Amino acid sequence: MLDVRFSLPNLELAGLANGQSDKPLIIALHGWLDNAASFLPLSEYLNDYHLVAIDFAGHGLSSHRSADAHYHQIDFVHDLHEFVLNQGYKKFILLGHSMGGIVGSMYASCFPEYVSHYITIESFGPLTKEAKSSPVQMRESIESRLKLQAREAKHPKSYDAVVKARALAGDLSEEAARLLVNRNLFEQDGELRFRTDRRLRALSSLRVTEEQAKHFMQNIQAPTLAIMGSKGYETMREKVKERFDWVANLQQISCDGGHHLHMDNCHQVATALLDFLADNPVNH
Repeated sequence: MLDVRFSLPNLELAGLANGQSDKPLIIALHGWLDNAASFLPLSEYLNDYHLVAIDFAGHGLSSHRSADAHYHQIDFVHDLHEFVLNQGYKKFILLGHSMGGIVGSMYASCFPEYVSHYITIESFGPLTKEAKSSPVQMRESIESRLKLQAREAKHPKSYDAVVKARALAGDLSEEAARLLVNRNLFEQDGELRFRTDRRLRALSSLRVTEEQAKHFMQNIQAPTLAIMGSKGYETMREKVKERFDWVANLQQISCDGGHHLHMDNCHQVATALLDFLADNPVNH
């Protein structure tokens, strides 16, 4: 995979691509606080596709949002569509893990004419809350932003310590964690620093309701594959059961592994993905 950069009007997006530009396109979206390296293990199985994994704004090598901005989920959907238009892409397979799967579900719903297939790993549509929680949610979000703003940034002490902490927090192997950490650390003035914008840790200002989530997912027109880990987040498996009838053309499969099974069990995940694409031929 090669490093790539894309200049948008107000944002510099970075990513990784396999250079197979004459093949059917897969745009891959990583999870919260991860980066494009999340798809490096899977990329070894996707040589028959043009894989482009982007770093979301504030992640990896992509630029941070301006000082007066925040990281609303809808803005990631906006960035994705601006990227698609900027590159002149007409039709593509959309692959997302965790937060990337959530963003992907909203994009596939809002812009169905661009998405030939939608594949989500360890996520199934937007996170939701009851409407009555909105005042508390917004208050807590604002307070969390102000706390982050007032707090001095912490810098990691050692590379190995970051790898161990990332593996523990993300329920993934140290080998997989190293791929993510390698893209998320840099050295400045003799100190290690994180590339990730710490404002990403602020609480979301609003959540959609379950009714809104239903309307988003009912508008997904592409053949859809949901891949869940046997040891992944239980809430995600429950969401698939609860929302199964919301997506017209849906297949669901469980693979061995935790939340980052696409990194730690990439062979089984790749097999499921490729079988799905073979059963639903790509016509690009």
